[in-house]
Amino acid sequence: MRKLKMNVADMIAEARARVEEVETEALIARMEDPRLLVVDLRDIRERRREGFIPGSLHVPRGMIEFWVDPESPYFLPVFGEDRDFVLHCAAGWRSALAAATLQDMGLEVAHLKDGFDGWKLKGGPVAYPEKA
Repeated sequence: MRKLKMNVADMIAEARARVEEVETEALIARMEDPRLLVVDLRDIRERRREGFIPGSLHVPRGMIEFWVDPESPYFLPVFGEDRDFVLHCAAGWRSALAAATLQDMGLEVAHLKDGFDGWKLKGGPVAYPEKA
């Protein structure tokens, strides 16, 4: 078996060491802040099955760099606004990696330390998509 230079656990630990990690309680307390934009990186199936943070913007993890880059044809103008972006995934792994990447690109972002799983455990509000 081939040995990797760095495994996923090391990548996540490195990312977490250099990005701002937001505690669940702190994010719950900020939910009415108009400057805040929570960005949900989970797969659409996770969002449908588990629910989502009300008011969050869904941006699939595989597209975040493209939606943030003003020179990309996929640029989403909200990422050009003066906002406080907090990324999240289910457990805080994908969001830590994405936050580190976006910081490397020059965008100030944070991520929800314990992810959506922690959000639900701490009683954060959850919305569900309407049934079609």
